[in-house]
Amino acid sequence: MDNQLKIQLLETMLRVRKAELQLAIMYKNGKVPCAAHLYEGEEAIAAGVCANLRLDDCITSTHRGHGHCIAKGMPMREMIAEVSARKTGCCGGKGGTMHLFKPEVGVMGTVGIVGGGIPLSTGLGLAMKMQKTDRVAVSFFGDGAANNGAFHESLNLAALWKLPVLYVCENNQYATSVAVWRSTSVPDIGVRGSAYGIPGVTVDGNRVDDVYAAAAAAVSRARAGDGPTLIECQTYRIRGHFEGDDSLYRTKEEVAEARKRDPIDYWKAKLMAEGVIDDGGFAALSEKAEAEVADAAAFAEASPFPAPEDALELTANA
Repeated sequence: MDNQLKIQLLETMLRVRKAELQLAIMYKNGKVPCAAHLYEGEEAIAAGVCANLRLDDCITSTHRGHGHCIAKGMPMREMIAEVSARKTGCCGGKGGTMHLFKPEVGVMGTVGIVGGGIPLSTGLGLAMKMQKTDRVAVSFFGDGAANNGAFHESLNLAALWKLPVLYVCENNQYATSVAVWRSTSVPDIGVRGSAYGIPGVTVDGNRVDDVYAAAAAAVSRARAGDGPTLIECQTYRIRGHFEGDDSLYRTKEEVAEARKRDPIDYWKAKLMAEGVIDDGGFAALSEKAEAEVADAAAFAEASPFPAPEDALELTANA
């Protein structure tokens, strides 16, 4: 990993973090007209995985998908405008926060149904193999989705047909309000890969270098025609399941302890120790990300809502 890539990973995490904090403010101010599920504290996963992907590779995501979309290349203006239900959004304001779509950059849909994106990525992987390309598909999903039938059916077929798919489980310890230890029979979801004869690994999802390395190996395997990989990234959902969630199912002390493992703080400290960046360089990256997000928020607020008659028109991505 060269220094340029190390800084790129930091920049991506900062862009995602700034966007989510801005959306939290917009939600409180009534600018986001639907439930908002934010990604604060999990940025290393989107950044580490997507840094290994080409523009023509594809991802599917979840209801908590803003970070994946940003890391894959969706323009910030289009993402925030769509979350704000504005006509200038990536889906013309028709998808909203849980249904973002931008095939030009390989975002093939964030899906509000738990586990709903897993079979979509499996189908994308099948199409890529039938077209005899070296493209790969990535499915991001949570620990709750790993207990759905769609997860097991998809891994079985992908393993059987050696499809070029990365199954990335973001184990943030909670499926809505249910702790993973209450719902899942194994401590590490990554071990489930062995049941289908494919690599299954568990990494620290708050360490972007560990995520990047695991994804690099999985992408290389997929491009070579050797089939899928299951990557479990163990992380923590800092915010509630949705904005407004009272989080009474966990203690404040638990959340405070999790904040000590912030992925951006970890990577910043590592790069500073290596002499890759200093305080001034970090501040510049942070200010750049903040300016980009502020511009996107202003763009969204100045954009019109779709007109009623727009419901009958097919937009580019909706």
